[in-house]
Amino acid sequence: MGLKREFENQGNWLFRWRSYFPALFLPLVLLAFVGYHYPFGSYQLHEQWESMCLAISVLGLAIRAGTIAYTPADTSGRNTKEQVAASLNTTGIYSLVRHPLYLGNYLIVLGAILAPGVWWLPVVFTLAFWLYYERIMFAEETFLRNKFGEEFTSWAAATPAFVPRLTGWRPNRLPGCWKNVLKREYTALMMLVLLHTGMEFVEHLVIDRRVVYEPFWVAFLIIGTLTYLALRALKRHTSLLNSAGR
Repeated sequence: MGLKREFENQGNWLFRWRSYFPALFLPLVLLAFVGYHYPFGSYQLHEQWESMCLAISVLGLAIRAGTIAYTPADTSGRNTKEQVAASLNTTGIYSLVRHPLYLGNYLIVLGAILAPGVWWLPVVFTLAFWLYYERIMFAEETFLRNKFGEEFTSWAAATPAFVPRLTGWRPNRLPGCWKNVLKREYTALMMLVLLHTGMEFVEHLVIDRRVVYEPFWVAFLIIGTLTYLALRALKRHTSLLNSAGR
């Protein structure tokens, strides 16, 4: 019982600060760029690798968006002060995996972490992510078990925590609400943009010894930033993105 209580307390504390987890890896990322060079000396291979890394992060964002689009109010979200669950999500993507938002987070950051092309950085990140988030997941599931009892126990027994199963899909109870995605996921979008443009910036500093303004990445940063600012303003100052029950 002592360890369970300790894990729960640690998880609740980490839950409040989980948004800052990627920042812990900044020193390791900079270390990974020491001696950086293009794969086999090929700029074309570098671009292909960057595209694959970006695709992994976009997949993570898509998982988050697809989760948020179908969840009701006061369940999945960016709350940081305390656990919230007005109802238990067990349909849609939650019928395949218990923590789809954290899976999305993992893929968003993993895509950027892979960019330097060193084997040890994604390994260290994956181990640290698991140690960090397993306590958060433990605390969340303790809360859900206490609140929903047998309903949670039955769902958890059939649904993996982090690696999705390939069968057992149950249709979503609610229709998709993409206004809810725009309202709640602009921060994840901005994080993706900053992670990848930051990696590209450092790569060129190391190889070219100067700032290189590639049209794609400049446009990516500008469009991403403007989208973030516009959605943030709409959320804070209007009701355009509000939707009943979401």
